[in-house]
Amino acid sequence: MGIFQRAHDIVEAKANKALDQAENPAEMLDLSYEKMLEQLTQVRRALVTIAASRKRLELQESQLQQSVAHLQDQAQAAVAQGRDDLAKEALARKAAALQQIDQMEPQHQQLTEQEQKLEQTLDQLQSRVNAFRTQKETLKAEYTASKAVTSVNESVSGISKSISDSGAALQRAQDKIATMQSRAQATDELLESGVLEDVGGTTDDIQKELDEVSAKSNVDAELAALKAQVGASGALGSGAAPPAAPPAASST
Repeated sequence: MGIFQRAHDIVEAKANKALDQAENPAEMLDLSYEKMLEQLTQVRRALVTIAASRKRLELQESQLQQSVAHLQDQAQAAVAQGRDDLAKEALARKAAALQQIDQMEPQHQQLTEQEQKLEQTLDQLQSRVNAFRTQKETLKAEYTASKAVTSVNESVSGISKSISDSGAALQRAQDKIATMQSRAQATDELLESGVLEDVGGTTDDIQKELDEVSAKSNVDAELAALKAQVGASGALGSGAAPPAAPPAASST
């Protein structure tokens, strides 16, 4: 398959799909109904034409029948008056009229048959039009109902998607809040343990130095006490008397 033929097939397929989407079943049904009404009108017009031709032919036959009867009377009158020549002329015209009537009979029969066929066609077409009209309204109602249901389903689908999106957003917000709370708790614990310094706290540099001096004094005092204890243990081992306890402070 050539590239141009394939491109043509693709364009045609897309065009047909677009037409299918653009078609409105209700409008299609109304259009079909209008076409059936046009056909019904055409058949009625043809039936009227055939019936008029038949009536005109029957009128001519009737006139010829009357002419035949009149010529017969004239021929009898001429014979009564001894006018054979006139009687012969009247009989000749009578024969011509009868011949015309005989020629009209097949035409009359043909017109009658055509009229009967058109009447049957008209009855059948009328029945089809009546049935299609009822079917058309039913199908249009079904299409309207289906369209409404489809619209509602699409709306519900959109609402469900919106609710789903909202639920996902809510879950993301909850996860983010939980993460922030966890970080806050971890930060508090680290600050309390001293791993992190609270740069926003109230402890200044002087207080920090005072704390360091106090801590150093405590260490020095503890070291002196430890030395004294060790020295006392050595004196006891050599027989020296233990140092006297410091005098108690007098109360004032």
